[in-house]
Amino acid sequence: MTRRLKLLAAFTLSTVAGTAALVPAKDDAKALETPADAKVPAKLDLPPKTFTETLPGGIKFEMVYVPGGTFDMGSPETEAGRKDDEGPRHKVTIKPMWVGKTEVTWDEFDRWVKNESIVVYPKDAPFPKTADALSRPTPPFVPEDYNHGHEGYPAICMSHHAAMMYCHWLRIVTKKGYRLPTEAEWEYACRAGSDKAYSFGDAVANLGEYANYQGSTEKDDERPKGTTIKCGTKKPNAFGLFDMHGNVAEWVLDKYDADFYKKSPAVQPVNKPGDQKWGHVARGGSFKDAAEKVRSAARLVSGHAWMRNDPQSPRSIWWLTKRDEIGFRVALPVEEQKELVGLKPMVVKKIEHDPVEDN
Repeated sequence: MTRRLKLLAAFTLSTVAGTAALVPAKDDAKALETPADAKVPAKLDLPPKTFTETLPGGIKFEMVYVPGGTFDMGSPETEAGRKDDEGPRHKVTIKPMWVGKTEVTWDEFDRWVKNESIVVYPKDAPFPKTADALSRPTPPFVPEDYNHGHEGYPAICMSHHAAMMYCHWLRIVTKKGYRLPTEAEWEYACRAGSDKAYSFGDAVANLGEYANYQGSTEKDDERPKGTTIKCGTKKPNAFGLFDMHGNVAEWVLDKYDADFYKKSPAVQPVNKPGDQKWGHVARGGSFKDAAEKVRSAARLVSGHAWMRNDPQSPRSIWWLTKRDEIGFRVALPVEEQKELVGLKPMVVKKIEHDPVEDN
């Protein structure tokens, strides 16, 4: 029996058992040839410059080279809008990497979400006992883009787990070590050499040139004010990265710890995630946020209440509900740090406490 037939047979057995469904799509059939635990190189032999990645189906996105360096992470106590979890400010060294030029768009995200050659766990299936090696989300019960706009717009409303799984799929199809940026990598990339509140300085009057946020006065040609706008519409920072402030808040890799800065390592710090569904960090603020919440140092933490509007039981591990301000962008380290080599999504579906209002 060929490798392809063996894989199809294995998936068929899973379907019969009621734990998975599989329908191969013509342009994604190669995904079946790739083992879900495919290894990627820990160090990339690529020139230190911006490059274009191409996904199955011809969808392209740009990865911007960000040279390594040392910066002051966190905010000074005098910064307007500062929260206690943004300190103490401390020196951090970041190694070279590539960072997505924009937030992940629906064009890119759909290549995974709608890839029918990947296993899907039906809503009425028994709960898997371990985390998926590779799967895709069950369909959301509302339009996933919340009518914000689709082509060219940031993908929204996915859980931290879904963002992690997308990166896992991306590693498999590109053979490169894509993942979410760590919180430190994200802030370094956002600041782009600035030690001010924003990548361009402290002047809130200039924020609208760089960010789609609550205080923006103009509206996009295609969408009304109060929604996301197409990625790359505003000015980029000094590294050439767009929408680091506003548009959508971006998942980063780390678990949230209000006191992590007090014990943070000086080089490549990361508070590695585990199998918990909640308690992860999002950065950059969104179109819904006031100026102080889209600062370079501002931190947002996820919690159970983010799913209070989900009518399912158990609640989805893939989609948030009415959190249309959440998205993400990807990072690609030149050389992966040891504790993150082979890191995979570990969340599994399980019954949660109801109701969630008291969480």
